[in-house]
Amino acid sequence: MFPKNCWYVACTPEEFAENPLGRMICGERMAFYRDAEGKVAAVEDYCPHRGAPLSLGYVEDGHLVCGYHGLKMGRDGKTRSMPKQRVGGFPCVKSYPVEERYGFIWVWPGDPTKANSDDIPHLEWAVSDEWAYGGGLYHINCDYRLMIDNLMDLTHETYVHTSSIGQKEIDEATVKTRVVDGEVQTSRFMDNVIAPPFWQANLRTKGLPDDQPVDRWQICRFNPPSHVMIDVGVALAGNGGIDAPEDKRANSIVVDFITPETETSHWYFWGMARNFKPEDAALTDAIREGQGAIFAEDLEMLERQQRNLIEFPHYKLLKLDIDAGGVQARRIIDRVLAEEQEENSNRIASVSA
Repeated sequence: MFPKNCWYVACTPEEFAENPLGRMICGERMAFYRDAEGKVAAVEDYCPHRGAPLSLGYVEDGHLVCGYHGLKMGRDGKTRSMPKQRVGGFPCVKSYPVEERYGFIWVWPGDPTKANSDDIPHLEWAVSDEWAYGGGLYHINCDYRLMIDNLMDLTHETYVHTSSIGQKEIDEATVKTRVVDGEVQTSRFMDNVIAPPFWQANLRTKGLPDDQPVDRWQICRFNPPSHVMIDVGVALAGNGGIDAPEDKRANSIVVDFITPETETSHWYFWGMARNFKPEDAALTDAIREGQGAIFAEDLEMLERQQRNLIEFPHYKLLKLDIDAGGVQARRIIDRVLAEEQEENSNRIASVSA
């Protein structure tokens, strides 16, 4: 159900700053830690001795030590030692290509020979001093594709986020969807509207009036396997909208990394990058808190939606024009999956021949 020959955000460095981290990614249990050189390592979360989770252990001399009987594991998945035991013949566990970049830990769950760190998407906002970023993590019990659907169709904001970013003009605006170089783009433009509370606060932060009409935009961009970046903002009406000068607008990038856990659960790394007042840590915290509350409103809806899909399997999801972004994203995911399955079949056939 999910592609594996690709890079996913697995965690953040803070999550295993003191102890190893166990996390399931794409149906595979992994343990994350740092080796003797301080580099991130990821191995299968399974001790070959008695099957204990290695993530319940600790790190010693750059090796992951099983907390059950003291077996030491290397970053390559090979057992290094075990107190008073000969372990040279122990089978290796799986190790995973892993990279630390942009404040995230990226992992490749598939064929390690195909992993190329150059394929990790470039995030300009993560390396520029002109931008600030704040975000968080939610564990959500639903198919990761439902979250992609949610992010590629922001019509729901009118109904789910009524007190923050929702307004009736969203579902009145024309939705345009297109695929450009493998990226799905869904856009909405709303002219001469009153900004909702979240954007009123951002206008005030920039010293702009919050009670005047604005031109608002939302441009959702999906890239496989499951990354969605949303260019959002408002500008004082009549100043060019998305092309308005910096002193007439407030805009940000909503950052969404959706990482499958199982077929009905995922890890949702969310955040917002902004290019105004990047030095203001208090503002970053305030935006993070507000955005976290907004995304929390999605959580119950998505989990209940997943429950319904399981309990009513005889119904099929309907497709409207507002669903085009999610539909196109799913087509790309299906195509990537089909390519992987064909490669696996050809490999098995060549080995058997």
